[in-house]
Amino acid sequence: MSILKNVFRSSLSIALLTAVPLISSAQKKKEKDKDYAQLVDPFIGTGGHGHTYPGPVMPFGMVQLSPDTRLEGWDGCSGYHYTDSLVYGFSHTHLSGTGVGDYCDVLFMPTTGEPKFKNTEYRSHFSKKNESAVPGYYHTLLDKYNIGVELTATTRVGVHRYSYPSTDKANIIIDLQHRDEVLDSWIEVVNDHEVRGFRMSKGWADKQQVYFYAKFSKPFKTYGIALNNEVQNGRNKVEGKDVKLFLQFDNPGEVISKVGISAVSTEGALKNLDTEVPDFDFKKVQKDAKTAWNHELNKIQVEGGAPAQAPQSHPAGGTGPYGYAPPAKKTPQVDYAKIKQTIFYTALYHSMVAPSIYSDIDGQYRGLDQQVHTAQGFDYYTVFSLWDTYRAENPLLTLIDRKRTLDFIKSFMAMYEQGGLLPIWPLATTETYCMIGNHSIPVIVDAYAKGIRDFDAEKAFTAMKAAVNRNQFGLDIYRKNGAVLSDVEDASVSKTLEYAYDDWCIAQMAKMLNKPQDYAEYIQRAQYWKNVYNNQNTFMQARFNGGWFQPFDPTEINGNYTEGNSWQYSFLVPHDVETLIEKMGGKQAFEAKLDELFTTQSKLSGADVPDVSGLIGQYAHGNEPSHHIAYLYNFTDSPDKTQFYVSRILREEYSNKPDGLAGNEDCGQMSAWYVMSSLGIYNIAPGQQDFQIGIPQFDKATINLENGKKFNIINPGAGITRANIYLQGMNLDKKVYSKLFINYDDIAKGGDFEVFTGRLANRIFTQDLEKPTSKISDSLIVANPYIIAPAKSFKHPFTIQIKSPDADAKIFYMLDGSTPTAASTLYTQPISINNNITVKAIAIKNGKSSFVDEASFIKLRDDIKLTIVNKYLPNYAAKGDESLIDGQRGTTNWRLGNWQGYQGKDFIGIVDMGPVKPVAEIGLNTLQDSRAWIVFPKYVQFWTSNDGKTYKLAATINTKVDIKDTDVQTQNFSAALNTNTRYIKIIAKQYGPLPDWHENKGSQSYIFADEITVK
Repeated sequence: MSILKNVFRSSLSIALLTAVPLISSAQKKKEKDKDYAQLVDPFIGTGGHGHTYPGPVMPFGMVQLSPDTRLEGWDGCSGYHYTDSLVYGFSHTHLSGTGVGDYCDVLFMPTTGEPKFKNTEYRSHFSKKNESAVPGYYHTLLDKYNIGVELTATTRVGVHRYSYPSTDKANIIIDLQHRDEVLDSWIEVVNDHEVRGFRMSKGWADKQQVYFYAKFSKPFKTYGIALNNEVQNGRNKVEGKDVKLFLQFDNPGEVISKVGISAVSTEGALKNLDTEVPDFDFKKVQKDAKTAWNHELNKIQVEGGAPAQAPQSHPAGGTGPYGYAPPAKKTPQVDYAKIKQTIFYTALYHSMVAPSIYSDIDGQYRGLDQQVHTAQGFDYYTVFSLWDTYRAENPLLTLIDRKRTLDFIKSFMAMYEQGGLLPIWPLATTETYCMIGNHSIPVIVDAYAKGIRDFDAEKAFTAMKAAVNRNQFGLDIYRKNGAVLSDVEDASVSKTLEYAYDDWCIAQMAKMLNKPQDYAEYIQRAQYWKNVYNNQNTFMQARFNGGWFQPFDPTEINGNYTEGNSWQYSFLVPHDVETLIEKMGGKQAFEAKLDELFTTQSKLSGADVPDVSGLIGQYAHGNEPSHHIAYLYNFTDSPDKTQFYVSRILREEYSNKPDGLAGNEDCGQMSAWYVMSSLGIYNIAPGQQDFQIGIPQFDKATINLENGKKFNIINPGAGITRANIYLQGMNLDKKVYSKLFINYDDIAKGGDFEVFTGRLANRIFTQDLEKPTSKISDSLIVANPYIIAPAKSFKHPFTIQIKSPDADAKIFYMLDGSTPTAASTLYTQPISINNNITVKAIAIKNGKSSFVDEASFIKLRDDIKLTIVNKYLPNYAAKGDESLIDGQRGTTNWRLGNWQGYQGKDFIGIVDMGPVKPVAEIGLNTLQDSRAWIVFPKYVQFWTSNDGKTYKLAATINTKVDIKDTDVQTQNFSAALNTNTRYIKIIAKQYGPLPDWHENKGSQSYIFADEITVK
């Protein structure tokens, strides 16, 4: 069935669905929730590179109250790492599984004795044996002080219970200077039971504001507010950038602290506090948190999933957390089903930690415009890691939490109204612009396609078009050329692919809104992926100077891809899979390509990007662009390989250990993949209603839908082995089911989906199943031609070829810089290039034209030679030794790869003019992006020599820009020589270690150089 027919069919069924009112949770709840919280282990993901935290948080809560054990570094993004043994305190906000650190606001730390304000003095050792956590509760013992710490939380309030030893100096330190850069803060002691304050900081989020109001169960006998670690005697309120407070109790035994937070005001924080925690009943808050989590976790109920005892012999492939070797002796009973359920429910838990509610109990919140607004009838959220979560977490929540999904969309629209753009990666009051694409779009479209429609769809559609038609992050280049070009924009391949998918989503929304002109436009744009597909090598490859980026190695991680390489991105066309199959040579060739991806022995090359992890061959489960790939076998004649690899990934890339995630949790995406894949369904292209069928991992899984229906996924063979299992048959509501996909409508109406599995692949059964559809069949485009040339710069004449990916297309070109048409020169043979020239070409097929393909060729100077004494870094090599004299200057977008980088040593280059000749001026162009450690040289010296041995200093040019200037900019160090010379030595002096104020203080800075000019 075509996508067009599918959309119309979906629209009709959605109308029927939306006519039925949602049944409230209270109405549908007929039996007591099962205690699935006991299966959740919050420590999963806190080790390795998972970047999760173990402290209490309510589902999607504003407060994430957790211990802080690590202040910096990539594996300190959440503030906690399982391998740590020192704790600085307990702060109220944390990020779950991100790759950039922030939050950890308003640190509380109980101590005894004389109060200390330096974190190296008040921190304490703690032991893992005394640490525990369950949803809504955390406990540890501070060894230094013998203080027991218990934490729990409501949505907007963190509650601490400290059990002190006998002492007349029991303290609570409140540190507002903790972690990121503080722009402003203040603390005020209201009375002997209450404290309030404010913190504004700059990290990943800019000008992040947190107000807090704290109440204590017992009166403190004294206090002291410190500014720059000095107590300000006699003052009950102190403001500054380094403000801390100690409260001291006289042998209190137990003290309970309850802390409300708000982004709006201390009044808002107080209202949150008094509404959600009116008393000091710690156990009640803890119990309510567990109840809330059980209510959420019961939305999916699973049973079984693995044999209770390991068999005496094991099938091939039994590796990973469920793998085992044949026991030499009698082995103890191991409940592998419980282990599997622990991983599942912890994954479901992590899928419900973020996004975070950001509006107060009265609906007030601080928007992206830094102004206070009121959410009318919905909760406003932040922390949307959309590049990650649109793939599995958002489709999961669209399935089981439609009301919250609607609130997400209303939050998106509020951000659009207040900031002028649909969100990309919003954090607090900042649009971080982290990652690529515009992936609030698929979230909105997927929700709308599945019947969530209580929002202004016309306004949302306008916002979507505004998002993809702005001139930012290469979108203008994408629209002009049909692809993002690596000459002018980094991550060009990844951006082209993600933009094309977003455009496909807009086309689906246009279809549902009956906008045929918009549909025609965006369904064409959805095909722009074809312009970065190299049909010669069947890989997605960057376009550079009218041709393909060279040299090319599909294993190389470089600036053309976002956290990945061509292997991982060459399958990122989830909305047009069948066309990709055709481009790769048909089903067999496509299957062979997938096989090679998963089985190749080749290693990653290029840049060291730790996100590219969880490798099976070149498949990288630790990063999101790979997450749909195993399901692509469903489009081939070997869908059993989807079952094989999904089972393998579930088994090998997840465990019940602290390092049990293959990569960053990424605000729920890594876990949501596990949840959806364990259920045996996965939506590879949100916005499309069909879920791919994989392999259900539990004996029974019940999805409790919000319309009161139950969808049961039953697999009696789930526990026959801990190795792979394969489909042998399927029934839907007792009728034979013969499709490799299941429509959302079938799930939404409830019912029983039975699968029958065995240990051996059943290709006779699976080959006859109806394959999923994913093909753009209307408004087809002509792919851009490409130019084959040895290089952009040249010394000697050469020839170029022009080819088209479409075999039947004709190519027309111009050599004078003008735009070619069908009346231009028809390409029939290679073209000779002798001088500086610009070539433009188009491909025409069936009366349709491609975009213009353009290449410029520059003849190099042959009168100078450059020798680089200190070699550049291999990751920042530009185009090699002659890059600095090729007549092309690098731009401020250094990620394009046209700058040469030097670290830990000065740049030293020697220009040889050949014979002694007059030189009027010499210059070296450099770049500074001090946040990225790239700093202008302290100075550049130019030395002259006639013999290449004895040099004379001709000029010293000092930098005019301070390292504290964080704007990305270039600076040309030039000097008038007006002398005769043969050799010119250029020395650019490194800045050296980064200064103390820099977040990476002590690390060696880089010099980035591109282009030496000699006049």
